[in-house]
Amino acid sequence: MRAMVLCAGFGTRLRPLTDKVPKPLVPLCGLPLLRYNFALLKNAGVEEIVVNTHHLGPLMEQGARELARELAIDLQLSREEKQILGTGGGVRRAEKLLGNGTFYLLNGDMIFDVDLGAALAAHRKAGAVATMVLAPYPRGATYGAVEVDAAMNVRRIAGRGAAPEPSLIRAHFTGVHILEPPLVARLPAEGESDINRTAYVRAIHDGAKIHGFMQNGYWGDLGAPRSLLRAHLDVLEGRVPLQRFRPGSDPFEHCDERAPGVYVHPTAQVDAGLRAPALIHAGARIEAGAILGAGVVVGAGARVDAGAQVERAVVWPGTHVAAGERVIDQIAAPGVRLDC
Repeated sequence: MRAMVLCAGFGTRLRPLTDKVPKPLVPLCGLPLLRYNFALLKNAGVEEIVVNTHHLGPLMEQGARELARELAIDLQLSREEKQILGTGGGVRRAEKLLGNGTFYLLNGDMIFDVDLGAALAAHRKAGAVATMVLAPYPRGATYGAVEVDAAMNVRRIAGRGAAPEPSLIRAHFTGVHILEPPLVARLPAEGESDINRTAYVRAIHDGAKIHGFMQNGYWGDLGAPRSLLRAHLDVLEGRVPLQRFRPGSDPFEHCDERAPGVYVHPTAQVDAGLRAPALIHAGARIEAGAILGAGVVVGAGARVDAGAQVERAVVWPGTHVAAGERVIDQIAAPGVRLDC
């Protein structure tokens, strides 16, 4: 079984963090986002993964290669050097690497507690050319919905597709697809395209079967500052079922639980009090007199000086929080303080 993870994007909403770090390599509790997706796929039986690259391409390639080596995954790269090609164009460009069988397609900026095996079984039972993994539509949401009928056939996507019907069920698309080669063949041969708005909508009009698979597990889109911080807090507070990503992606591995909900790596130097939940990574230094509230992740090699205050915040690896600084509801990186 093969998969593709979309990693070419600019990460615009996370700038300036993503001016130097590709979005799929942004850390979530100390591990790159991409590592969680690689582990999810490997644990579902995927043996080969294709990653597409564009923004900060060499860094993205290096990071993907390191993760693939650590997790014993066969990695293929699809380089979009001149132009970013979108979800559809990216898949079409990687068509030869993906082979002539069924494959998973995932966004590279999410964490999702999804049973990929169950989704694949439903896809095959339905005889679909594509399956969109869905979640219940959030109350009050304003973005475009995926609408399915009682048999979980996708009928409309963001207002496009079949005629409106009162009986259709609105759902949220999670960014996980299962695709067959005939669906890929519907994509434009060249240039940028969106798989949802082109191939899927055309397939619906032509009577091809697009299946919807509903999953109620934890899902987080980590492409914006607030949602990225929220995901850190959810991991710390136990709302993310990490067993889906083990082995391979456990941010608490190698850390000691010094008190309930307080995890500290043995090489970290902590001379100030910590409040749960907290996660302090290898080589971090927290001086006596620093004030750390609840909901803190301090990355490897970071330093928090006496007189600094950190609460509901993420301090990236190698970041220095100086005396007098207040890092609250923020992501702190070297030279960056991003409000969440």
